[in-house]
Amino acid sequence: MRGRAKPPSAPLPQRDGIDPVRVRLPEDPDGAWATVGDHLMARFAGAIGARRVDAMFAEGRFVSARGPVSADEPYVAGRYLWFHRDFAPEEPVPFPVGVVHRDEHLVVVDKPHFLATTPRGRHVTETAVARLRRELGLSALQPAHRLDRLTAGLVLFVVRPGERGAYQTMFRDRLVRKEYEAVAPYDPALVLPRTVRSRIVKERGVIAAREEPGEPNSESRVELLEQRAGLGRYRLLPATGRTHQLRVHMNGLGLPLVHDPVYPVVEAEGAPDDFSRPLQLLARVLEFTDPVTGEPRRFESGLRLSAWPDR
Repeated sequence: MRGRAKPPSAPLPQRDGIDPVRVRLPEDPDGAWATVGDHLMARFAGAIGARRVDAMFAEGRFVSARGPVSADEPYVAGRYLWFHRDFAPEEPVPFPVGVVHRDEHLVVVDKPHFLATTPRGRHVTETAVARLRRELGLSALQPAHRLDRLTAGLVLFVVRPGERGAYQTMFRDRLVRKEYEAVAPYDPALVLPRTVRSRIVKERGVIAAREEPGEPNSESRVELLEQRAGLGRYRLLPATGRTHQLRVHMNGLGLPLVHDPVYPVVEAEGAPDDFSRPLQLLARVLEFTDPVTGEPRRFESGLRLSAWPDR
């Protein structure tokens, strides 16, 4: 059985570093949609309103490979259309994305706190991938992995789309040594270093993950590097990559990270970011054998955690 043909290239350029939305018109065995407009109205009016869909047709916002599409064109299943979404205003994250390394295969950056890696929810144009595409002129740039929005530090991006799978597989198969740094309370009674293993569960729509009894699915090594004034600076070495894993494990040890808005208590959802209180967690080191070139790679962040200033 033959698979579906590869979609054609988008006839629209990126806007603000974001690709256009691609729509494939589905089969219509009941003849519900006589025109393109009928289908797109049924598909999008509930989200953006019928008047906005009409306006997008009037403005020529829906396009095919041959150009703008009118609402009264006959419906043809399998046809591809594209359009750009309307981006809601976003509060700029007032910190730069620092380039740590760049070559023909990779761009490795220091992502600042509060900046999402990829578009999601209310963060679209204010994301690391969108910024880097705009600033570096690399429209095909894609992340090989994700770093939580509130965490700062190293993120690896792939320059060539055909090589992305090799780097994603490397992260999936845990072939990357990751080292994090954190600032949290110091407990002289807690014996460190130690390896924490537990079962972490994260439910869709619930902000905080939780630990529960059962077969462990997460593992982190926790090491104390130094302590002063009631705080410790810790090296965290995750062997797995569960959502919020390091934050959950540190909180479980009674060492919630400084300025963590979720652990141990979830702060008001939707509150604006307080850029003066970044989560004290930094992705410090990425180390691996490059799956494309075969060479050993080691990258180290140039960022520092604000709760542990140099003296």
